[in-house]
Amino acid sequence: MQKIAGIFFIAFLFFACKKDPQIIPPLPTDNLVEIIPAGWPQPIYTFSVNTISPDKFALGRELFYETLLSKDNSISCASCHQQFVAFANADHAFSHGVNGTLGNRNAPALYNLNWLPLFMHDGGINHIEVQPLGPINNPIEMAENTANVIAKLQASDKYRSLFNKAYGSEDVDSQKMLRAMAQFMGLMYSYNSKYDQFKRGENGVNFNASESRGYTFFVSYCASCHKEPLFTDYAFRNNGLPPNINLKDSGRAHITKLTTDIYKFKTPSLRNVAKTAPYMHDGRFATLEQCLDHYVNGVVNLTNLDPLLTDGIWLSDQDKIDVVAFLNTLTDYKFIKDSRFADPNFK
Repeated sequence: MQKIAGIFFIAFLFFACKKDPQIIPPLPTDNLVEIIPAGWPQPIYTFSVNTISPDKFALGRELFYETLLSKDNSISCASCHQQFVAFANADHAFSHGVNGTLGNRNAPALYNLNWLPLFMHDGGINHIEVQPLGPINNPIEMAENTANVIAKLQASDKYRSLFNKAYGSEDVDSQKMLRAMAQFMGLMYSYNSKYDQFKRGENGVNFNASESRGYTFFVSYCASCHKEPLFTDYAFRNNGLPPNINLKDSGRAHITKLTTDIYKFKTPSLRNVAKTAPYMHDGRFATLEQCLDHYVNGVVNLTNLDPLLTDGIWLSDQDKIDVVAFLNTLTDYKFIKDSRFADPNFK
């Protein structure tokens, strides 16, 4: 009898000492409005058809972080686009797909996507609402097909409920899925860096001497391609990178089949660039300093070199320090810490 009593006492202590389950508050879905910052051009994509709602946004967020979108249920969009580095892939030249496969291009950061006329480094996708189909169906990324994704989501109690909240029906289809994802990604606005605060004259924010010199240099020698305020012209350019013979990547010519487009890649935005290493379409440079060194003495003219780079860009050691200091002012900490865009499944 004493033995039984002892067992019950131990059991009582075990359950009495267990921690209460962690209560995880739902992520916010507030302040979801279309934004065009002062002085910015009109975006290409608007929400005139894809009407903004908290439930559609929340569905899009779940889908962005959902591994069911991949063949083996192991890879999500967020696997290669991490918020703390402005939705780039931290320290990865090439992202890992299903079964550990590697691609041949660096995952770009994601923000201000409503202004993009074309997506991917080679411009192979022309609309934000169909962009996710690229990685979903790519055999070395998520390796799935759209029909299977829809079937998996339709079989999920969780997603039938989320689709019902967002669209008033438990029926899952590709248009609903893609528009919800476009709403989540399209609301990833980045416009609150130190640079932006300085340009708006907010809170007495000023550049220090090095940042100011870097900005002056940037405007004179870099802004033709990395045009303010988006810090890109979205053009396709050959910036003189020696081709990686192992990748055999022809760039824009892969899409257009034009020899005049060989080795041309889309000019990336430099917003948040201090957080998005490694750099270039193939992630060959680990630091911003290495990128600048390329323009000083690494530009090669094999074919189609952009005329603006015929003589490279000369920078002194101090110029490099100053330009990097300025580029650091483009980091939008409010954006990369915005809990609305965080992983809803994080524990």
